[in-house]
Amino acid sequence: MKPHAFVAVLAASAVFLGSGVVGAADIELRASHQWNTKDVRHKMVQIIADEMEKANVGVTVKVFPGKSLYKPKEQWAPLTTGELDISAFPLAYAANRHREFDATLMPGLVKNHEHAARMNDSEFMDDIKKIIDDANVMVISDAWLAGGFASRKKCVLDPADAKGQVFRAAGKAFERMVQGAGASIQSMPSSEIYTGLQQGVLDGANTSSGSFVSYRLYEQLKCLTAPGAHALWFMYEPILMSKASYAKLNDAQKKAIMAAGQKAEDWFAATAADLDSTMVDTFKKAGVEVVEMTAEQADAWKKIADETSYAHFAKKVKNGKELIDKALAVQ
Repeated sequence: MKPHAFVAVLAASAVFLGSGVVGAADIELRASHQWNTKDVRHKMVQIIADEMEKANVGVTVKVFPGKSLYKPKEQWAPLTTGELDISAFPLAYAANRHREFDATLMPGLVKNHEHAARMNDSEFMDDIKKIIDDANVMVISDAWLAGGFASRKKCVLDPADAKGQVFRAAGKAFERMVQGAGASIQSMPSSEIYTGLQQGVLDGANTSSGSFVSYRLYEQLKCLTAPGAHALWFMYEPILMSKASYAKLNDAQKKAIMAAGQKAEDWFAATAADLDSTMVDTFKKAGVEVVEMTAEQADAWKKIADETSYAHFAKKVKNGKELIDKALAVQ
């Protein structure tokens, strides 16, 4: 080979190899969520980011916490189009687009963390995930968070305790139940509860154990009703990925992102119950009274939920009763 031809081949090889490296390093996935960096949902997303870095398949995940990229309830639409790649997202926030999603925050539907794990493998969740999939989104990590009631006025145990108070109750199903008990409702994402309590817009709130702690709500509250043995509040808050973003990955990258999602899910499953005990300890240390409902008190709330939340869902949502029946069949 002539010297100048050899140089030309080397140059062409360098361009080819160089472009391959640039192409691999050029894949950056943006992950958005509403919580601070101490929250369990941030930690799940960060595990995915860390695992993708370890996998060394040419994909990085840049995490935008604290609603710094999108507002809490505005993440679903960009996920469906691929404008947003990944989100830790309370699915009921998108119930205005898919009314079936209200079933993932239905009072008393999920009884405890073990029951939530069984729910993940049910026909009920198959139906929910088909709706997610049809919207061009996919689940890469399952997560159900327990939660409770809290008030800056009085402990909420019996439904009568909520009467006359102004509550933030996440999701339409909980709003209908709390209204059925005689409370008024102010709708807002969990990231705005602290300000609502501080300014007197709210008297109390329902939210997850993780949010009660990460948003320092103990600074504004008098009494916490912890999940205990009779939890009413469980919310599905998965890590979601745009199918359009996933489709851009090669096989090795797809395998790596799903493995990372599974690792985040496994870590959360081992951590979920601790969130409740951490919440209780944190609130007690802050001087907040902590109580738990009895079975009779929880049943009184469920009776109101049956007459309001469940009845409305069955009437207004296509195949709503069938969907709830599938969830109730999970023991």
